[in-house]
Amino acid sequence: MYDEKIELLIDGKWRQSGDSKTTDLINPATEEVLATVPVCTDADLAEAADAADRGFRIWKNKTAIERYAIMSKAADLIEERKERIGRHLTIENGKSLAEGVPEVQFAAEVTRWYAEEGKRAYGRIVPARQANVRQMVYKEPVGPVAAFAAWNFPSGNVIRKIAGALGAGCSVVVKPSEETPGTAVALARCFQDAGVPAGVINIVFGTPDHISKTLLASPVFKKMSLTGSTEVGRLLQKRASETIMRSTMELGGHAPVIVHADADLEHAMNMLVAFKFRNAGQVCTSPTRFFIHESLYDAFVTGFVERASKLKIGNGLDEGTQMGPMIAPRRLDALDALIGDAVDKGASLNLGGKRMEGPGYFFSPTVLADVPESARILSEEPFGPIASIMPFSGFDEVIERANALPYGLASFCFTSSSSLAMKTEALLDAGMVGVNHMMVSTPETPFGGVNASGFGSESGLEGLEAFQRTKFVTEFAL
Repeated sequence: MYDEKIELLIDGKWRQSGDSKTTDLINPATEEVLATVPVCTDADLAEAADAADRGFRIWKNKTAIERYAIMSKAADLIEERKERIGRHLTIENGKSLAEGVPEVQFAAEVTRWYAEEGKRAYGRIVPARQANVRQMVYKEPVGPVAAFAAWNFPSGNVIRKIAGALGAGCSVVVKPSEETPGTAVALARCFQDAGVPAGVINIVFGTPDHISKTLLASPVFKKMSLTGSTEVGRLLQKRASETIMRSTMELGGHAPVIVHADADLEHAMNMLVAFKFRNAGQVCTSPTRFFIHESLYDAFVTGFVERASKLKIGNGLDEGTQMGPMIAPRRLDALDALIGDAVDKGASLNLGGKRMEGPGYFFSPTVLADVPESARILSEEPFGPIASIMPFSGFDEVIERANALPYGLASFCFTSSSSLAMKTEALLDAGMVGVNHMMVSTPETPFGGVNASGFGSESGLEGLEAFQRTKFVTEFAL
C-alpha cells in the first residue's frame, strides 16, 4: 500500500500548489496511479525562495553542535522509518526492496556523516609577515541552495543535497523528481520532526524546466546542486552562470570496465552481473562498456550470460526479486533503439533484447557481444539493463578505448596484479575508479565525475566544502 501524501513543503508548512494543479504518480511495475503530485506556481516558488532566505539566517546562526543535534535526531528517525520509506521507494521507483531499504539506511548514514563533519569545519591561522598581525581563514556556509535530484536514487540523490547543505549551515530548496516524490517527502518529514526550523528545508515539485529557470534566476540562491543528465547539466550551468552561482553537478556516465588477463574470472563475473543489473541498470556508475581480455573473452561472455539469465525479474515488492522495471515507457523506447542499432551494425544479441509481457515497464536483461565501435550504444549512455561486451588484446589499446568518450564518472578494472591495478587506475580518466569491486559510493568518500560527467563532489570532506565559502581576515592590533 502506498499511503504517502505528496505535498509541497514551503516555510515549514505542508500544502498543495497555489492553483491546485497536479500530475499523476505512476507505479512502474503495475502502471497504476499511486497519488497526485502538486505542480508549483510562480508564487509558490517565490515563497520557497523567500522561506529559504529566512531559514538560512536562522540556521547559519546556530552553532555546529546545535545543528549536529537536530541532524542526528533526523538520522535516527530515518533509520527508524526505513522499512516504510524503503517500501514506498520501491513502489514509486521499481527497484527491489533489497535495494530500496538499504538506500534509505544510506540516507541515515549520510545525514550522520554531515552532522558530525559539520562540527569539524575548521579554519586555520596563517603566520603573519609582521608583528601585531593575526591572519585567520574561516569556512562559512555559502548561502541558500537550489538543488535538483534525479529519480534513479530517490533517497540517495536527495539526501546528499539536504544533509550536505544543512551540515555546512545552509538552507535548501530541493526539487526531487516528480516520478519518485514520496521518498523525498518522507525524508523531509524526518528532518521536520527532528526540529529543523521552518524554511531551512523546502520541497517543490512541478515542470522541471519552469522550476530550474525560476529558482536559478533568483538572487536568493548562492549555490546550485544537480544530479541529472549531461544535457540538463549544460542547460542549468548556463542558467546558474547568469547570477555567478557556485555549482556542483553529478551528470551522466558511460562506465568502462576492464577485465585483465590475470583477473579472477569468477569473482569478476559475479560482481559485474550484480552491479550491472541493479536498479535495472538505471545507475550513473553502472558498468556499461565491458572490455575483456581476449584470453578470457569467450568464457566471460558465456559465464556472464548464464548468470544474467537466472536473474529474477518482477515487482520489487515480491520476495526474491533481483531486478525491477524501467522508470517509464520512454526508457523502453530508448533501449529498443540502441539494441536495434547495435545488432544492425553487427553486434551479437546473446541474451534478452526485448520488452517483457504484462503490465509494467519491464525490459529483459540484455547481453550484446562483439559490439562494433560504430554502434550508438558505445557512445550514448544506455541507462538500462544492457551489457555491451568486447575483447581487447593490449594495455595501451584498452586504455585508449576506455577513455574515448567525454564522460568521466566511474571506471572499473579487475586484475590480480597490484602493479597493473596501479597502472590502470592512474590512466583511467574518471572521477572514481573501482579495482576488483564496484563500491565507489559511501558517505565518507567523494562522489563525482570529470569532463562531461560534471564537476565537484558530494559526500566526504569535499561534499561539505562544496556548500562552504572561504573568508580571510587579517587583523592588526593597535
